[in-house]
Amino acid sequence: MAPVVKRKIDEEAGRAAGYKLGWDHGYWFGLCEEAISRIPQTHKVWPVHAMYVETGKGFPYSPIDEAVRGTLAAMVQRLTVVNATQAVAEIALADRPDVVIVLDGLQFDVGQIATLRNNGIRTAIWLTDDPYYMDITTMIVPHYDTVFTLERNSVDYYKQLGCQNVHYLPFCFDPAQYRPTNPERSSRKEITFIGSAYLNRVSYFNELTPYLAEKNTLISGIWWDRLSQYDLLRSKIKLNNWMGPAETALTYNASKIVINMHRAHDDALYNSNRIGLTAVSPNPRTFEIAACGVLQVCDTRDDLASFFTPGVEIVTYSSPVELIEKLDYYLKHEEERQQIALRGMYRAFRDHKYANRLQTMLTILFPLL
Repeated sequence: MAPVVKRKIDEEAGRAAGYKLGWDHGYWFGLCEEAISRIPQTHKVWPVHAMYVETGKGFPYSPIDEAVRGTLAAMVQRLTVVNATQAVAEIALADRPDVVIVLDGLQFDVGQIATLRNNGIRTAIWLTDDPYYMDITTMIVPHYDTVFTLERNSVDYYKQLGCQNVHYLPFCFDPAQYRPTNPERSSRKEITFIGSAYLNRVSYFNELTPYLAEKNTLISGIWWDRLSQYDLLRSKIKLNNWMGPAETALTYNASKIVINMHRAHDDALYNSNRIGLTAVSPNPRTFEIAACGVLQVCDTRDDLASFFTPGVEIVTYSSPVELIEKLDYYLKHEEERQQIALRGMYRAFRDHKYANRLQTMLTILFPLL
């Protein structure tokens, strides 16, 4: 075949493939939006004045601050927003809110909490990083009237410390930040992982490296040059890149499969968890990935099935070998991959938004309203 003719055929084939890919993704995006539109939207407004204390820690906590602030504003009659660096007790004593809700609280002076309680103002904290900083939270939680934690295993431990009102309130996602989109074809990947190279992840990815090197892969985060065969994946790694919600959501949407891998509870280098409390609950990324309508392949955690049904709404793995097997299988079985992704997305939008969690919180705080 003459080179010119072959080039023309290749160009036409490329255009046809690109058109099909674009059409497929456009159809998929419409399918996701149609599924979301079927979910009933219930909206209750509590007749209370809540004061919300943001972390004041900046990124990566600022998107969580924003999500809680925006969601709470639509759920309570009045919302006052302050941050942990302000004279919160002084402001609250002047405004007299029905409750002061603190997010994270690791850098918030508990002396201000004592002042609030001594003056009859109820206090609550939502802990965002259990069980990784138990050495710190152990000293904080006894000062609050009500404690909410995203880790199920923390509940009994905090009760043993004398906390009377401790509740499991797992994390979730913000639909204003994470939802299906239709990204450019040029950004599409087969396999994506976003996150820091904690040592347990490095150990896993050292075994995954030869497989991922042969795929259209993207890894983004800090410390990934720790990999023993870093050069094999160098071109696929956005090193020391920390994505915000918009870029993260776009990247998830551009991927066929997203790997989720939790950090280890016993990482002495980065954690403050000398009591060794184990983790069983899913991380926030579990909900964010699902919300983007992409297949999530997640390491097994004991409480994961309470949120997504394995094999139906999410895919799980428990070893590097099994992870490779699952990746390979679902890359080759597109219809199964899409069905699981669609069911996971629907479950996330139905059950796991910030509005769901804050409704639970407000119901616990104000059971008679």
